[in-house]
Amino acid sequence: MSTHDSTGMARRLAVVLAGGGARGAYEAGVLSYIFDELTGQRGHAPEVDFLCGTSVGAINCAYLASHLEDPVFGARRLVDVWMNMKMSDVLGFGMRQTLRLPRVLMGGADGAGLFDVSPMADFLSRQIPWRAISRNLRRGRLHGLSLSATEVSSGRTTLFMQLSPETPFPTRAPMRTIIRPTRIGPLHTLASAAIPLLFPPVSIDGQLYVDGAVRQSTPIAPALRLGASHALVIGTSQAAQGDSPKTTVKAPSAAFLLGKMMNALLLDHLDSDVGMVNLLNNIVGTGEAAFGVGFDAQFNAAAARRGGHMLKPIQMLVIRPSQGIGYLAAQYVRQGRLKTGPLLTRRLFQMMDVGVGDDADLTSYFLFDGGFARELVELGRADARAMKSEILGFLDAAESPDPVGLSPGHASSSDGSWSLPPGQNA
Repeated sequence: MSTHDSTGMARRLAVVLAGGGARGAYEAGVLSYIFDELTGQRGHAPEVDFLCGTSVGAINCAYLASHLEDPVFGARRLVDVWMNMKMSDVLGFGMRQTLRLPRVLMGGADGAGLFDVSPMADFLSRQIPWRAISRNLRRGRLHGLSLSATEVSSGRTTLFMQLSPETPFPTRAPMRTIIRPTRIGPLHTLASAAIPLLFPPVSIDGQLYVDGAVRQSTPIAPALRLGASHALVIGTSQAAQGDSPKTTVKAPSAAFLLGKMMNALLLDHLDSDVGMVNLLNNIVGTGEAAFGVGFDAQFNAAAARRGGHMLKPIQMLVIRPSQGIGYLAAQYVRQGRLKTGPLLTRRLFQMMDVGVGDDADLTSYFLFDGGFARELVELGRADARAMKSEILGFLDAAESPDPVGLSPGHASSSDGSWSLPPGQNA
């Protein structure tokens, strides 16, 4: 499945999917373009070695992992699932949840969240053929699936990993990160997507877990730790550009501020993660420029002698929304396009859409509505289509037998035992 460069180093492609609740429909749109439309033009689908996801990205990763025997069909089916989704398929909100609000804030013997996620649990069990994940790993269609969650008791990132028989588990992990080998199922994806306060924590083997994006919004590090040489990263937040527009003076609501806080907590780590990746990659490039092509081999030999971290170039391509998804959610609700779901749920969305600015960030996390998902799918397809030449170049490089090289702005460094410097999120 993987090709090798001239030094014998395996070239392995990882697809990395970020978190963001209902924003995951955007990821489905990008995957649809790459695994369906672009695959038709190239004549073959990308050969994916690792799938790494957090939050809703974990759900999309599990779905893709279960359909790798026919990724074109899998991508089409994933889009259909998102575009035909109804609020009642995923979330429950009624008088019972309203009466349980104090328990959401104060805690209790059984975990509580703003929404009832039992429909989501049933939905995941029905929609994903879980046994197919093990089958695809066993048959070499995939080398590893890694889903990130946050352990409530310790605050540590937990990586639930299921690997193919020939793929070794990483022997080291960054600070405040633990790796749990397991057979991945519905509970692991539900735990990874359990946004605090909105969804109840999930119990697995006596431990409670919440959304993996709390500490690891974009699981790039697990992909590198597993040995990926190329990482295709799909984010769910628009890149910040220029100065922020001025707004009229109006006191923001708690929901508005909570949405911005959740963006900072769950989405905004992508820029720093990519920055760290490029910084490490730049070290390799600068070292080669200063000391010659054998710099990395000498560096890694010295690192091995002293038990330090080894370096290798990792090419990375990031695809993220060209439009603010919070803005799209606000327009969708304000224009009365939300037709499905109980009246109480629709009223809740309308109540949350108040404050300064034109964004409804909080709403965008759990607007699991087929009509809204359709907009995000089309946005994902359009953004990926606009990056066609970059995607083609990246995929061709991932499949090339030539030596792994550095591409400015698209690389990082690591081997299977790599960890981020102290103080950085895993």
